Amino acid sequence: MRNRTLALIISATLSISACSSPERVEAQAGNGAAPREVNTAVVAQAALVRSITVTGTLAAEDQVALGFKVPGRLAEVSVDLGSPVTQGQVVARLIPTDYELRVQQAEAALVQARVRLGLTPDGSETTVDPEKTALVRQRRAVAQEARLTRDRMQTFVDRGISARATLDAAIAALEVAEGQYQDALEEIRTREAVLSQRQSELEIARQQLEDTVLRSPLDGAIRERQVASGEYRASGEPVVTIVRTRPLRLQLAVPERETTDLKSGLNVIVRVSGDSTGHTGRLERIGAAIDETNRTLPVEAMVPNEGDLLRPGQFATAEIVISESDRALVVPLDAIVTFAGVQKVLTVENGHASEQRIRTGRRDGERVEVLEGLAAGDIVIRAPGDLVDGVPVLAGDSE
Repeated sequence: MRNRTLALIISATLSISACSSPERVEAQAGNGAAPREVNTAVVAQAALVRSITVTGTLAAEDQVALGFKVPGRLAEVSVDLGSPVTQGQVVARLIPTDYELRVQQAEAALVQARVRLGLTPDGSETTVDPEKTALVRQRRAVAQEARLTRDRMQTFVDRGISARATLDAAIAALEVAEGQYQDALEEIRTREAVLSQRQSELEIARQQLEDTVLRSPLDGAIRERQVASGEYRASGEPVVTIVRTRPLRLQLAVPERETTDLKSGLNVIVRVSGDSTGHTGRLERIGAAIDETNRTLPVEAMVPNEGDLLRPGQFATAEIVISESDRALVVPLDAIVTFAGVQKVLTVENGHASEQRIRTGRRDGERVEVLEGLAAGDIVIRAPGDLVDGVPVLAGDSE
């Protein structure tokens, strides 16, 4: 009796399992289940953006390793890593004492040169009339006196009053006086040259004092700080490195097969890791030759980077927009199901869901280009979820 009861239980269990198998469920769904209402979309031609997607690196438009033109010990460094700077902003200073003393020394030498030339110490004129200077006037007077003496001696000799030797002495004295007069003129010209030299030396000293203040030559940010306050720096040694962050230069390598339609001025959509925002740039430069090692063409795009959201050195994905009005078959993104690398959609045929394998192309927002598997006018099911092939469906309004 117990064996018979156990047999009945096992038989009932097997019957229930058979009725609940997937094939049975599908058969029931196909035969007597109510149709599932679904949202649909019509496959149609639409304008689609045609673009080339490549990767590259963002680089600074300008990068400057900034150093002092004069040596000295640092008094302060007013910026640090990442600090934004503007053109003309002070980034560091040297202790200026030595250079202030040189300015004072040069000013004193200039005053001395002006006085020796007969000019006022604090005036602005730099030239004089040599004939009006004290030295030339004195030498001119001596020469005139010597000339008069010679003339008198010549008269005396002609009248036999004086000896010929007296006239010779007077002639020699005149030549000496005239030489001294010419020497005085040359001395004035030399003093004028010295004055000009002292003026230049003062300007150099003032410029060196000005060069103890280090200013940024461009708008940007501090990429690296190489010094600390109190350090001694020789002329030209780097103090900070500044990069220009606006705009940025995007360096790309486009595969040879994609280069046919490239031209300057094309829009470029730039995306970086961790930021889903698309930053707009413009293709500016196109290489003249294909790189034979990897069969790519180097190109560069300029990205304005107005919000300073991008940084030099970042790896970026760029979408070079070739055309914004190409016609293509498109389906909604949510109609595509991907499993094990296979893409498919469910279409509506004779009131039932029908599975179709497809091959996709470009994506434009929520639309995807279909290259194979569908035709214009086909109706696809959006967000099919767990819907399977053969299930009866009731299509809602198509978009």
